[in-house]
Amino acid sequence: MTILDHFRKEEHPFVEQALEWKEGVETRYERKLTEFLDPREQAILSSIVGKDETVFLSFWGGQANSERKRAILYPFYEEVTEEDFELVLFEIIYPNKFITLSHRDCLGALLNIGLVRQKFGDIIEGEGCFQFLTTKEVSMFVQTNLEKVGQASVTLKEKPLHHLLPMKEEWKEKTGFVSSLRLDALLSEMYHLSRNKVLPYIEKKRVKVNWQLMDDPSYPLEAGDYLSVRGLGRRKLFAIDGETKKGRLRIRYGEMLET
Repeated sequence: MTILDHFRKEEHPFVEQALEWKEGVETRYERKLTEFLDPREQAILSSIVGKDETVFLSFWGGQANSERKRAILYPFYEEVTEEDFELVLFEIIYPNKFITLSHRDCLGALLNIGLVRQKFGDIIEGEGCFQFLTTKEVSMFVQTNLEKVGQASVTLKEKPLHHLLPMKEEWKEKTGFVSSLRLDALLSEMYHLSRNKVLPYIEKKRVKVNWQLMDDPSYPLEAGDYLSVRGLGRRKLFAIDGETKKGRLRIRYGEMLET
């Protein structure tokens, strides 16, 4: 058995990359600053580094409860500060009295200028504005090229990191029963949809598991997995609490509340 056997097949490329990062710090004693990682990638990286006495690991995404964070792997004798994560905070200024923008609009605009998702962190909505974090290396490119979001002409204002709006994430815990841990069964339970109505969402690539598009209805889920359906919100499988006498699985899951 190898370390890859402990992870899903689709996660193997990231696992192999994480192993390379760790080996680089071990052999060359040079720190490694990653791009923004989603929570699943953070968990994988944490499990690979573990309690290593040579390689230390720190995460930062602007605030303690940031969803997307950069990681630094570094030799045990070094110290890491928040400045080492090289984050740049931008605020999107637009005529909010006349135009309404959404998180999806901002995400689409950043992707449309050629950025990959790993180059920017959380997108946070404030009172009449949006903020987002990006890496220092692409900040000038973003400031030069992001001129429109949705139907609005926008300007970007760089802000000190301590002006970052608070990230709010609230979950409403629920319980349910499913026949199996297949993706379609869990979606049906968590979103209160029939199996027939779940399948079109999967087939039309509107479903993500741990931030990755998933088009296999039989894909098996595990405790800790995140699910999202475009337009219907996000869920998280907290735990599998056993089996009923009729063979159904009792689950606990969270529904992310809109803030």
